[in-house]
Amino acid sequence: MAVDIDLRDLMSKEELLDRVNKMNALGPRFTGNSAHNAFIEKIKKEIEEMGLPVFEDKKTFFRWEEKCSSLVIHSENGDIPIPVSSAYPYSGFTGEDGVRGRLEIIVDKRLGFLTHARDKICVCRVSNLEVPTILVEDRRSSKPEDTDLPRHYGGPVITTFANFPLLKVAKMSGAKAVVCIWSGFSDESVQGQYLPFILDYQGMPAVWVNPSQGKKLIKAAKQGCEATLTLTAETQNDAPTKTIYSVIKGEDKRECIIINTHTDGVNCVEENGPIALLSMMRYFKTHRPRRNMIFVFMTGHFRLPALKAPGAIQCTSRWLEDHKELWDGEEGHLYAVGALTLEHLGCKEYSDTVSHTAYVYSNPIDIEMCYTSNEAVDRIYYKALEGREKVRTVTYRGCNALHFGEGQPLFDVGIPTIALVPGPGWLCVVDKENSCMDKFDPELMELQTQTFTKAAVIMDETPAHELGRADGYSFGIIKKVGISETIKNAADDIEHIKEDIAEKIEEIREKL
Repeated sequence: MAVDIDLRDLMSKEELLDRVNKMNALGPRFTGNSAHNAFIEKIKKEIEEMGLPVFEDKKTFFRWEEKCSSLVIHSENGDIPIPVSSAYPYSGFTGEDGVRGRLEIIVDKRLGFLTHARDKICVCRVSNLEVPTILVEDRRSSKPEDTDLPRHYGGPVITTFANFPLLKVAKMSGAKAVVCIWSGFSDESVQGQYLPFILDYQGMPAVWVNPSQGKKLIKAAKQGCEATLTLTAETQNDAPTKTIYSVIKGEDKRECIIINTHTDGVNCVEENGPIALLSMMRYFKTHRPRRNMIFVFMTGHFRLPALKAPGAIQCTSRWLEDHKELWDGEEGHLYAVGALTLEHLGCKEYSDTVSHTAYVYSNPIDIEMCYTSNEAVDRIYYKALEGREKVRTVTYRGCNALHFGEGQPLFDVGIPTIALVPGPGWLCVVDKENSCMDKFDPELMELQTQTFTKAAVIMDETPAHELGRADGYSFGIIKKVGISETIKNAADDIEHIKEDIAEKIEEIREKL
């Protein structure tokens, strides 16, 4: 039997859409900027209007935000402006007049800088990194049954995260600036990508250009042209930001369930999780839970180096470190028997064509990637999905020390967690015209919010010993397949690697 909840006590898709539009009107919510601070205050006000308490964790950090960026090639035929697809976050900045230098193609990102970069503007091609999905995901189940991620996992986020030493090496080598060229993507798919967001301040101005503009840049570099790169930025020492959280008290005075998300984000889905949490708070304010429910609205997801706990990866680690009394079960402390994480609701799927010449709508639902910490909470998630027809989800266990999203810190401390974290290729796109609303489905967001409310109800009713503890990471090549399929998959992977090598060789030939 499906879980029965009163949908009237949750926000409708019309209400959710209205909240998302109001959030978008604030502008991109880069950590600690005025739009982000205003969004946090709106959340706080709404919680207080429910008659619930709001607690604050105030933090400060060094803030950087792009004001203007441009790139101009100086050729014998005159100046050629090269459109910038986006600035490289927390890279660096120039004066209003920019920096001018000869363009230098760097073939090897680690060693080429050391001998060729001084006083140059370095040009680096960053190729789409695709890895066998089997190495990064341990699949539990799916709905529909044949749903799964592609056999090779790539895209802008994983590509940029794997190229993180780039700017530090450039700085050590004496370069003036860096231009990164997206390779293996369509021009449209990389426009406005706010990536990478995991690095500390680099002290080296850098921008991204799309593949088409990159070809012009490489040609100019081979001709010995100079260029001027301009990247101005607003910086602020000790910029204020804050995490807020609230508690809906249950009948049980010792046990609790944590429900979390983050508040900083760059478009309509990154991050709209706070709106879903407010809807859930409205529900549980009316339908008192058995256990205490703690709703956490984290800051810092887009400024992780400054705002996460030492040695951790995601920003929720900071709240867990600061508030052990709310979850660790020690004497006099609350004990978290379970957790739910909601991020990136309502995503449609868009994909590059095989030839990378266009970015097209490919599915009404981007795969609802969901981490479930053990089999018990995996069953709860699928129980909560019963009766829902519009669904395309896969559940995973953290694998090879990888667990995407803000559910990871909860998983890492052993709390059984259900963590929704879809990862569309456009997740980190800054779209100042419509905040990627053409790629957003409010009905899907409504269904996902209902699903997680049902999951919270089931989790609240499940005895702690049945919820158990998180399994911990699995390691190695995990997927359960027969020997014949294993051999076939290995052969396919080898062919894929051969194709990548051939592409790399061709890139090097072009650069030489």
